[in-house]
Amino acid sequence: MTDTTTETAVHFRSDVTVELVKHSAADSDVLWAARVSTAGELSLEELAKDPERSKGLINYLMRDRHGSPFEHNSMTFFISAPILVFREFMRHRVGWSYNEESGRYRELEPVFYVPGQDRKLVQQGRPGKYEFVDGTPEQHKATATAMEASYRQSYEAYQEMLAAGVAREVARSVLPVGLFSSMYATCNARSLMHFLGLRTQHELAAVPSFPQREIEMVGEKMEALWAGLMPLTHAAFNANGRIAP
Repeated sequence: MTDTTTETAVHFRSDVTVELVKHSAADSDVLWAARVSTAGELSLEELAKDPERSKGLINYLMRDRHGSPFEHNSMTFFISAPILVFREFMRHRVGWSYNEESGRYRELEPVFYVPGQDRKLVQQGRPGKYEFVDGTPEQHKATATAMEASYRQSYEAYQEMLAAGVAREVARSVLPVGLFSSMYATCNARSLMHFLGLRTQHELAAVPSFPQREIEMVGEKMEALWAGLMPLTHAAFNANGRIAP
């Protein structure tokens, strides 16, 4: 994490925050939903009798893309990230619910995104066939200098308009997409797997994905939390090419 404070109290970050706020999500939710079609209602004790069978059933459902059993669970995450991340996030609509902080109703905090030294800066190749490579120290310095100057100027203009009595919903227009925002995002395992298949790169992925690094950072943190809740489901997801069922 990079976090520095300027004399004007503008803060710069290179990381993101992802917290699991609440959940009702376990591998047993998948088994319970899947087995009702053949065995009727089952208790958790019955579901736990044969761990290998349970593992095999979850893998079968994933492999043959029987997706609905993976929807009977819920996870709510608190996410703090640059606005540019949330604009990509909102492309995911099925199985997701969002509530983001509002610049109409509250004064926005001066926290802005500046890429860390490990963020690849240079794009090579043509659209549809390109890669990102490391930037030079000079490029990283130029990027940070330009961003920080722009952020300070935009936030100063925002504060000047607020002080002049301009409504928050109007004054916020000068703020850039590098501004940090926060939201609650609620999803189920099936919708999260679809998100991860598109927004993370992984050596086990059957279909390559080329996400922007900043949203991938969010995806990686969400995946780590989800894997702890539903380890069998997560393992089956990886074993079957990281394609949502």
